[in-house]
Amino acid sequence: MGLISDALNLQGGGVVSLIGAGGKTTLMFLLAQELAAEGESVLTTTTTKIFVPRPDQSGTLILAEDFPTLLEKLGAPVTGGFHVTAAASQLPGGNKLAGYPPELIDALKGACCFKWILVEADGSRQLPLKAPAEHEPVIPETSGCVIAVVGLEAIGKPLCDEYVFRSSVYSRLTGIAVGSPVTAQSVVRALLAPEGIFKGSPPQSRRVVFLNKAEDPDRLAAGEAVARSFLERGSGKIHRIFIGSLLPEPRIVKRYALAFTD
Repeated sequence: MGLISDALNLQGGGVVSLIGAGGKTTLMFLLAQELAAEGESVLTTTTTKIFVPRPDQSGTLILAEDFPTLLEKLGAPVTGGFHVTAAASQLPGGNKLAGYPPELIDALKGACCFKWILVEADGSRQLPLKAPAEHEPVIPETSGCVIAVVGLEAIGKPLCDEYVFRSSVYSRLTGIAVGSPVTAQSVVRALLAPEGIFKGSPPQSRRVVFLNKAEDPDRLAAGEAVARSFLERGSGKIHRIFIGSLLPEPRIVKRYALAFTD
């Protein structure tokens, strides 16, 4: 297995949804490239919006506004080792794609066109940390794995809109006052709160936290503090945590498997 797919313990195919902030798109395309290199067929898409992928992220882009049109453009089940990005349309003005409703993703899984469907299911305005609005995230019911991404550079910074998307919601969820430093413990609360980052994850899904951008000792220490805070809670609602960075090359620094209770 590839570095990321091994860390995620991905097996057998299915729908993987990515939520949170701080590297979702990069993680989605790197994971797609790994799976395709292993001979798997992979679709990358979104239930919100994503930037048009660069050629090095995805070499094939299909625009199809509905399920029948998408099936027609695909033509047949996609063979192994091939990676396709699909979206409903390209938005006016340019460089963003509009995604699909989650029901279409569920139907596409049922059609067995791809071994893996990777879905960016949340927006974050390219900030390292976020709290969801009422309508977010938009996770397909067939998601077997939900990955929450957190950018470690936000920890220790002031809770404000410069670092945290929907900072006022984050404050309400975590009890951290706007303007106060973002703590590792607040990240755990934001992930585990009923209305928090994992909100709407299907009951059957495996929940994974990727603490991204551990590119220096301070950020690594921040990631370890988040992981310790999870571990101190004992059994919970998270299956795995891993700390690492995606750029310039993907790197996994530490992995944690947690006891999980339904």
